[in-house]
Amino acid sequence: MMIFPFEKYLGLIAMGFGVGAYGTLIGAGGGFVLMPILLLLYPDRSPELLTSISLAVVFFNAASGSEAYALMKRIDYKSGFLFALATIPGSIIGAMNTSIVPRRIFDIIFSVLLIFASIFLVLRSGPAKETRKEPRTLRHKILRSLVDSHGIIYEYEFNPYLGVVLSVFVGYLSSFLGIGGGIIHVPILSYFLGFPVHIATATSHFILAIMALTGTMVHIFKGTFHQGVHMTVSLAIGVVIGAQLGAHLSERIKGEWIIRGLSIALGLVGLRILMLVLW
Repeated sequence: MMIFPFEKYLGLIAMGFGVGAYGTLIGAGGGFVLMPILLLLYPDRSPELLTSISLAVVFFNAASGSEAYALMKRIDYKSGFLFALATIPGSIIGAMNTSIVPRRIFDIIFSVLLIFASIFLVLRSGPAKETRKEPRTLRHKILRSLVDSHGIIYEYEFNPYLGVVLSVFVGYLSSFLGIGGGIIHVPILSYFLGFPVHIATATSHFILAIMALTGTMVHIFKGTFHQGVHMTVSLAIGVVIGAQLGAHLSERIKGEWIIRGLSIALGLVGLRILMLVLW
């Protein structure tokens, strides 16, 4: 008779809770935290299997976090739907391409991306502008005005065409690496498109739910996902609970500290994986 390893799965639930709380806090869906952990814990598993598990967990995290952010009224639904649709083609292709990359090359690509993202955020870190008075409407730009559940007004403008192009790239890279894309989409929404940080994190989570589900469905149809069902369920239980905590913590933490925390985490994880690969 097979004995169910309760301690192992309780550990995965606890891990999922931490991933869900921190990932939702910074709007990254937790994939950038979970995927490096999976790479470190399971060095003999294929990138395709680990990315399928990570994407599925990201979906549950993003869905739970989106529900909490929806209650806070911080999701830009119009932009979110537009950018989510743009990520779908890239998500499908990225999920299909993971199987053709050797594990060592995959780890190097993953770690270098994290390090560059960390450096970019450090160079661009600074006080985040949550509101703007008398915003200018420029050519090819859309003006948005949102009021959250606390009555805080967020006014910003962005180029939707640039957002769509960047979202196609985000969809491919995030699905290929199994990180869900929030780690890339939050900086894009904040720095390239001008979204306030708290709106960027909430909207990113909404986009993540759609994008991660797309990538997960591809892995299911390919037959990759069935090998990691038990791990995924355990992690998903943890992230669903943790995501609620992370969303509420985001109300108490300034946007600039969210970005700084993200940059530090990215750099440390990227360096750790690269050291293990090279040495």
